[in-house]
Amino acid sequence: QVQLVESGGGSVQSGGSLRLSCAASEWPYSAYYMGWFRQAPGKEREGVAVIGSDGTTTYGDSVKGRFTISQDNSNKTIYLQMDNLKPDDTAMYYCAADISFSWWLHLQQGAVPRFRGQGTQVTVSS
Repeated sequence: QVQLVESGGGSVQSGGSLRLSCAASEWPYSAYYMGWFRQAPGKEREGVAVIGSDGTTTYGDSVKGRFTISQDNSNKTIYLQMDNLKPDDTAMYYCAADISFSWWLHLQQGAVPRFRGQGTQVTVSS
């Protein structure tokens, strides 16, 4: 069973930076789409960033130009570098992984990724 372990959340002031990591215990499939989504209290889930096994990346509109997703295939780990953080970025961030891109496309319609981490809290104060 694939397990995703996140780390790197915390509290930061507006304009600051944080780096999240997500390590997969194993990946027995030939392809993947791994990334992050977030959810704040009272708000819908929002896709943050996703990276494919071919290296293609996709970002949510609200984080474009500020966040960067990358991967280390040898460690089965992805990273999310978050710069110029804003109070609206405050949320629980979840790592997600699936063999299909559909979880990203249909996230707000309730799609559930095949694997999901426990989440890491990011809090940005003004």
